[in-house]
Amino acid sequence: MTEEQKSFQWLSSILDILRNECPWDSVQTISSLRYLTIEEVYELSEAVTASDYDEIRKELGDLFMHLVFYAKIADSEHRFGLVEVIDGICNKLISRHPHIALPDRDGEMHPACQSNSPEWETVKMKEGRHSTLEGVPSSLPSLVKAVRMQEKAAGVGFEFPDVVSASEKYLEEYEEFIESLADYHANKTEITREHAEEELGDLLFSLVKWARFEGLNADDSLEKTNLKFFNRFSYVERKIAESGRSFNEVSLVEMKTLWNEAKEYFTSQNIRS
Repeated sequence: MTEEQKSFQWLSSILDILRNECPWDSVQTISSLRYLTIEEVYELSEAVTASDYDEIRKELGDLFMHLVFYAKIADSEHRFGLVEVIDGICNKLISRHPHIALPDRDGEMHPACQSNSPEWETVKMKEGRHSTLEGVPSSLPSLVKAVRMQEKAAGVGFEFPDVVSASEKYLEEYEEFIESLADYHANKTEITREHAEEELGDLLFSLVKWARFEGLNADDSLEKTNLKFFNRFSYVERKIAESGRSFNEVSLVEMKTLWNEAKEYFTSQNIRS
């Protein structure tokens, strides 16, 4: 047994005991774990954004425990077990990579086909999906959803021919947004407001597309900026509190001075902010 197998078996054994003896673990269900798992995914996301590998390791452990826990609960309900979960993903990986020689469950290697790498989304459609976008959860945050839908559409060839076309589309949407804003400012109606909102959505979507052509992930980029703003604003907030004042007692000029001071501080600490 390899070290990885020993560790996996250790975790599996611990969860079996907890399911039988721990008052909390024994009453958990698939549904009760859902919101906790979402929290773990976001904590992992924060660690990845911060490039904190110690935290990434810890959060991966938490998330991995949740995945095994789900399978344990399903097994106790006679629905499926860990074997079905792991075999299922292995079979999926094999079916989606026919151009690569991969082993079966018994370790027997099968030769890869001689064709080039197949279109990922086309392979998924052969597995029974009815739409290319079917695998994008409706509950995803809007920005992540835009990125994933664009990636999947591009996977079947629905894509701009080049980065210039993508950037031109963004500029076109920008002009349309500016026009809709002018109309909204001139005619403060619900219709003009909704039109401006629609054009803003088109503008953001086109920017996500342009970013993808440049090899940039819009969601990753925005989250890093969110973290940067959080750190700098918290610095300003702390400095104002240390001076014994509140925000309404501080001028905008002084706030901007503290903001620039925050930028210099985080740079000197080699903190990405």
